Amino acid sequence: MPAPLTRVDTTPEIPSAADAVVIGGGIVGVFAAYYLVRRGLKVALIEKGRIGAEQSSRNWGWCRQQNRDARELPMSTKSLDLWEQFATETGEETGFRRCGLFYLSNSEEELSGWASWRDFARSVGVTTYMLSGAEATERGRATGAAWKGGVFSPTDGIADPANAAPAVARAILKLGGTVHQSCAARGIDIEGGRLAGVVTEHGTIRTKVAILAGGAWASSFCRQLGIRFPQASIRSSILSVSPGASGLPDALHTSAVSVTRRGDGGYTLAISGRGRVDPTAQQLRFTPQFLPMFARRWRSLAPGGLEGIRSGHESLARWRLDSRTPMERMRILDPAVDAATIALTHARALKLLPALKGTGISAAWAGYIDSTPDGVPGIGEIATLPGFILAAGFSGHGFGIGPGAGHLIADIVTGDEPIVDPRPYHPSRFAASAWGKVADF
Repeated sequence: MPAPLTRVDTTPEIPSAADAVVIGGGIVGVFAAYYLVRRGLKVALIEKGRIGAEQSSRNWGWCRQQNRDARELPMSTKSLDLWEQFATETGEETGFRRCGLFYLSNSEEELSGWASWRDFARSVGVTTYMLSGAEATERGRATGAAWKGGVFSPTDGIADPANAAPAVARAILKLGGTVHQSCAARGIDIEGGRLAGVVTEHGTIRTKVAILAGGAWASSFCRQLGIRFPQASIRSSILSVSPGASGLPDALHTSAVSVTRRGDGGYTLAISGRGRVDPTAQQLRFTPQFLPMFARRWRSLAPGGLEGIRSGHESLARWRLDSRTPMERMRILDPAVDAATIALTHARALKLLPALKGTGISAAWAGYIDSTPDGVPGIGEIATLPGFILAAGFSGHGFGIGPGAGHLIADIVTGDEPIVDPRPYHPSRFAASAWGKVADF
């Protein structure tokens, strides 16, 4: 079964013009559109498939500060507040709650790394607690095991991937924005050297601003415009189990497996960082840029198969604006599940948390996590194409920081004071090497 996802309404017809067009209905795209509509702009949100149907509904649902890279931490902190504010502003339910995130370990090296991050976090006003062996064992009593230590971040939380992006889309519609599903963006109209419209499969929307929040499709779309955006995707497989287990933490991470309570009372199970590399022409093209990332994380990756080629999101092909594009042939990226990973994840979870033995696997799915060479997203206006703003490469962190990213994008568009310093995210940095710059977490 695929990842659960709530359906939302579609605006019947695309507008002839808009103040801004957001390309991509994942969590970053919907929040960018939401904050722009709130500022009084006429906004059209277009999505080739369904709102939230790709990685935004296929992740763990964690909204964390804990162990964030220093460049992302300010946005993470702001995003937690924005998750809460969204519910108050709109009455829409994303499932967000600050349940705290709990980590357990028997590795002195891992505990030392967490302690170093705790010291850094204190310097920027973020609270996290290191747990002694006795404290970790007591808090982790559901495992029935003794632990050397752990960490607990009480202000972090989780949201519901099945409902979050659809909830924001509903809020956009209430505020007068438009939401267009099964509407792929084919390209951009350019006049006088700057953006003048977005060409979709259903017609052109005249606009001076377009935000590309296209997830794993962003690099191939940029290539049509002569924009070089190094991006590579990892296929990750996770599963959910049915309700029935009690006494478990809402969100628990160990090196063996991570567990998150779902909105229906079941749990999502995953192995952190584990994935398959499906070779594509785009990956080969950007291999030199990704060597630093691979050198850091190769132990958790395994060779994949032809899924990436079949999906078409990392093709080097060029397409015409008056004919069917790869996005229309593959409305929703739904790659094959890695059965070995699912079996291993489930076995590890049952061993870690015996209470899960009374549950059964309710669904299993895979998704493509799009990454940049340094593991930090690219957000900013492209200098060679005024009016075109890139927001992609969130490297598995996009769900939690989606509200902050959307707010920052709206700030860039409207010229307001940015919610966080935009410089660490600007795509211009991809012209330089990522050696020594790969995100720590």
